[in-house]
Amino acid sequence: MTKGPVINHAELPLNTIIQGDGIDGMNALPEESVDLVFADPPYNLQLRGKLMRPDDSVVNGVSEDWDRFDTVDAYDLFTHDWLRAARRILKPDGSLWVMGSYHNIFRVGCVLQDQQFWIQNDVIWRKTNPMPNFRGTRFTNAHETLIWATKYENSRPTFNYNAMKMMNDGVQMRSDWTLPICTGRERLRKSNGDKAHPTQKPESVLHRVILSTSNPGDIVVDPFFGTGTTGAVAKKLGRNFIGFEMEKEYVIRAGRRIDRIKTAQGVGIDVTRSRRREPRIPFGTLIERGLINPGTQLFSSDGRHTARVRADGSVVTDTHEGSIHRVGADVQNVASCNGWTFWHFRTPQGLTQIDALRGLVHAEAGA
Repeated sequence: MTKGPVINHAELPLNTIIQGDGIDGMNALPEESVDLVFADPPYNLQLRGKLMRPDDSVVNGVSEDWDRFDTVDAYDLFTHDWLRAARRILKPDGSLWVMGSYHNIFRVGCVLQDQQFWIQNDVIWRKTNPMPNFRGTRFTNAHETLIWATKYENSRPTFNYNAMKMMNDGVQMRSDWTLPICTGRERLRKSNGDKAHPTQKPESVLHRVILSTSNPGDIVVDPFFGTGTTGAVAKKLGRNFIGFEMEKEYVIRAGRRIDRIKTAQGVGIDVTRSRRREPRIPFGTLIERGLINPGTQLFSSDGRHTARVRADGSVVTDTHEGSIHRVGADVQNVASCNGWTFWHFRTPQGLTQIDALRGLVHAEAGA
């Protein structure tokens, strides 16, 4: 993977909402200049007539011109154009997220693959409070689909795995997210009480997207900015954003919304780091750095197994020798072992994992 060009942030309209076409806007940005693109494009709902509740009141659905396309082919061409523009500005290891419903997400997914994007995950957002199916002719449409993709199969996107695990009470986060739709104080409304935007997304969904696949200071682009949920969450989490929006009313509402938000500082935007993204530290480095001495005795957590450290970073027992991982596996008679967490050294406070010493090396390197 070759690195993209070095981009001066001064060249980019950071933390700005630009009124205009999102495709033209993205095409005006430098190539490979952004870390994350989140898109909630028009769904092309193809609604026919009014949708009525059982009490004969009208459901305020999506009837705006920006969601209307004359033909499916016209929608496909539009999708090709905005995805091509997004691919051009995305860094080699950046992430693209696109959100949709059954009306459009399968067509978008097809175009993604036609353009050689690599799909990392599809995520189901299961709504805790979906709109009922008033006519009783179908299942209640209770979910939307998000696709997470990268430019290449061998891209190495940011994925804050441990942070998402912490958000899920220490359990690996799954690809089905149960979250409510945008309601209450979060929902922007006009002076008459009507929704300011028919498809405003909840901040909880964007929180997971941005927190999981970007880092503080990264640049997030949203070509269909609407009333600014992407920008609002990006600002809260210490990311930069660029938003493109055609409708002047939405631009004004989004700007007012984002102006009220304060960015968390320092530790407030830190997350639990994922070890697999940190530089590899050989066990021998600890010996070179004087953090552990040749001859030091290592112990398993239960004290049943012991080994001695040798000057070259290998360890030895009465019957085995080799790396911390190999010997850890051999003494347990198992196929593999994470030696960093299996072996401990003695301190005044008791047995401590040697992994704590690796953490010191990472800290010194600013990892």
